[in-house]
Amino acid sequence: MKNILLAFLVMSQFVAGQNKSQKDTVKIVELENVFVTANRTATLRKETPVAISKLTAKTINETKAVAAYELVNKTPGVLMVNLGNEQHMMAIRQPMTTNAYYLYLEDGLPIRPMGIFNHNALLEINQFNLQNIEVIKGPVSSLYGPEAVGGTINLISLKPSIHPEFKFGVQADQWGYKRLQVAGGATIGKIGFHIAGISSLQENGWMTFSDYNKDNLNIRIDYNITPSTRLISNTMWGKYYSDMSGGVNENDFYNRDYKSTSDFTYRKSDALRTRLTLEHDWNENASSYLTVYHRDNKLGQNPSYGIRWSAINNPTTATGEINSNDFKSYGAIGQHTQKFDFLNTKLVAGALYDFSPVSYWSHRIDLKANLNPGGLTVNKYEVIAERPDIKIADYTADIYNAAGYAQLSLNPIEKVILSIGGRYDNMKVDYANALDQSTGNKIYDRFTFKAGINYNPFNNIGFYGNYSQGFSPPNITSIFRAKPRTGGTTGVPAEFYYNLKPATFENYEIGGWISLLKNKLNFDYALYYMDGKNELLNVRLENNDTDYRSAGETRHKGIEFGLNYKPSTQISFRLGGTYAQHTFIDFQISDKSTDALQDLNGKEMPNAPRWSGNSELSYYPNWLPNFRTAVEWQHVGNYYQDQVNTVKYSGYDIFNFRAGYQWKGIEIYGNIINLTDKLYAYNVSRANLSTSQPAYLAAAPRTFLLGIQYNFSLR
Repeated sequence: MKNILLAFLVMSQFVAGQNKSQKDTVKIVELENVFVTANRTATLRKETPVAISKLTAKTINETKAVAAYELVNKTPGVLMVNLGNEQHMMAIRQPMTTNAYYLYLEDGLPIRPMGIFNHNALLEINQFNLQNIEVIKGPVSSLYGPEAVGGTINLISLKPSIHPEFKFGVQADQWGYKRLQVAGGATIGKIGFHIAGISSLQENGWMTFSDYNKDNLNIRIDYNITPSTRLISNTMWGKYYSDMSGGVNENDFYNRDYKSTSDFTYRKSDALRTRLTLEHDWNENASSYLTVYHRDNKLGQNPSYGIRWSAINNPTTATGEINSNDFKSYGAIGQHTQKFDFLNTKLVAGALYDFSPVSYWSHRIDLKANLNPGGLTVNKYEVIAERPDIKIADYTADIYNAAGYAQLSLNPIEKVILSIGGRYDNMKVDYANALDQSTGNKIYDRFTFKAGINYNPFNNIGFYGNYSQGFSPPNITSIFRAKPRTGGTTGVPAEFYYNLKPATFENYEIGGWISLLKNKLNFDYALYYMDGKNELLNVRLENNDTDYRSAGETRHKGIEFGLNYKPSTQISFRLGGTYAQHTFIDFQISDKSTDALQDLNGKEMPNAPRWSGNSELSYYPNWLPNFRTAVEWQHVGNYYQDQVNTVKYSGYDIFNFRAGYQWKGIEIYGNIINLTDKLYAYNVSRANLSTSQPAYLAAAPRTFLLGIQYNFSLR
């Protein structure tokens, strides 16, 4: 990072010298009601028949987020769950889950290829390189493909500035966290560049065994060949390593005894993503682009969630696993946009091809479980032996993804806009499974469709409705894991889940927006009803083994709302939230005839709060220009910890405080996260037995974050 900083300083001084005589003749206007993610092109809110939200550059800059969840949770209808050290899971029109029902994009391109979903993909993001964040709620598989079911998050990177800019900052808290961040860029002639880097380090935190470090570097270069033709290069490099402390038991949680049950679990990630895009405007009604890209990811784990322990069977022993998942991607996506005078028609059509070879292995580790008094919880796990001879999975695969899509919008009558779209995806997996010595292929393909309508009777009022489909193929790590009854035991052929099917979803939605008091008051809302089929089941068999099946059905329905009110230049108020119900419709959990509970039909899904929301009151005093302060409220309602709906967690309400002041180019800021030092957990879960004990994913005590940043600009 020292070399990066030195390079920035040299470049900024050089560029400043080259541009001192230039006058600031360009105004940059942020269009709050324009979205890119809605149909892959810049689109007005009133022309978009989906629930979509945008976090602006102003919001990102003022939040000074340590992790992405601090930003994403400001979106109505979204709960991004902090798992510690920037790890996360998500809840958008779904319970809090790690399932492959979300699509994470970086400038419109998926961070992961289809079939290799990772719920922690956003930990690779450079928070110092974000221009804005767009969130679509509900299925958009007809536009972006599989896994775009519950929601799609598009992180849009900073572009090269017209004038030389440079910023450098440090931030730290009292729990051993510190981050160095630096960014800069300019446009010289036809070439613009922007570089951003961060280096984060956590040591000796409030939770034992919770250190991590992360380094990210983003480089973008724009070459304006002609006024109508552009060549854009993007490169991202990231390295991440984290201890995985896991949850704590109930007694330790309420005593604020934040100690990890393991000191050997970890997650590490190395990521490289590069892309080259050629854009061309044929005329004012037609434009095209072609992007070629490459991904190179290595993910290694000894995960805390992989530890298996039972208080009934051999309570002093447990097992864990070590795994590695590496893949590369080579792909291209092309798109053309055409506007027609007839009915103000707009057509967006494109195609994608992606080749991703992947290798994965996992083997068992044997553990000793040191118990707490009473024998119902574990105080500490110890590694007895690594067991590379007991394989859980060992395969290589070549994944071929091909897709074609088209979206059409037209204006048949005044104030009405119709939109239809469809996409065909084909994923082929050529595999070699070392555990059963088999080779073969699996194909998952589907056509998904959407249709929507916008009705805008007045300039300040609009309504929309849509029907959309989504699907998510099984993650290939699920397919090639050995079934528990064999586990790769020597002499017994392993069995696998070759029969898993894609989960499919149908979503029905209506919503609208209204702007009052000369745009000082804005309100939007969405009501949705979504059914899921062929979801993954974990079924208990007669011999107490388990089997995975694609046969579950669930239902998700709710309302999302957001209100923004700005009565003056000094005060801004934001209120956002959701009320939702997530229910098992047909969900078999046991085939064992002696089990009293055979299915979960009609029960609420666990980890699914009905109410959640995020609100904020900001103050920008006229008597002290360049000073800001804000109080944020995060609410998560109660929810069931278990599938059988016997025990609830009460949820939580926390408050965060942020303030900052800028004097000339120097900005000083401070955040107080968990202002009242409330004891709460990000997530609480337990198994279904009456003797099962909850696992609390404890949240941090009150945290004071201080930072200073130098901002240089010749604008």
